[in-house]
Amino acid sequence: MSRTVREFADRMAARRSVREFSPEAIPLDVVENAIRAAATAPSGANVQPWRFVVLTDPARKRALRLAAEAEEREFYTRRAPREWLEAVSAMGTDWHKPFLETAPVVIVVFEVHQGPNTPKPYYVKESVGIAVGVLITALHLAGLATLTHTPSPMRFLNEICGRPAEERACVVMPVGRPADGVTVPALSRKPLPEVLVHR
Repeated sequence: MSRTVREFADRMAARRSVREFSPEAIPLDVVENAIRAAATAPSGANVQPWRFVVLTDPARKRALRLAAEAEEREFYTRRAPREWLEAVSAMGTDWHKPFLETAPVVIVVFEVHQGPNTPKPYYVKESVGIAVGVLITALHLAGLATLTHTPSPMRFLNEICGRPAEERACVVMPVGRPADGVTVPALSRKPLPEVLVHR
């Protein structure tokens, strides 16, 4: 047990968010099996309030990028608090989101709320958050890179993805291989004693 979990932790320590992707195609069965793993996540009353929309069509990804960049431009130039801009300055992020078009696959994760054909869900955000964590882990272990992108607001994603009103997008995840020569910010993670408390 100790060896298994130590090796797992070491592999996850190598995970990084990537913003520059190779356009090279990736096997869709890998993506589908990562989503199958994500769908095993626990959920309130086992309602499983998630939907994973896989985008590969270039025209749809282009529409996604343009709509996301319009929202992000407004956010970065008008709505973002100064403290947020300072917090992300080291990562070099701005309203430009070419990865939404370059990555061979984009997964849009939706929370499924109560609607005409859906039961009342419980602990939706918590349940979907756990599923997204499993998805990120599965993709990383498969050797793929990803990024959690959260444009605000996200209602435009319903139209682009053809989803009903009771579904609400919560995260957009470009998926693929890192571009050749890609770099990532030299960010550190808190050491274990700062995040673990024994009582």
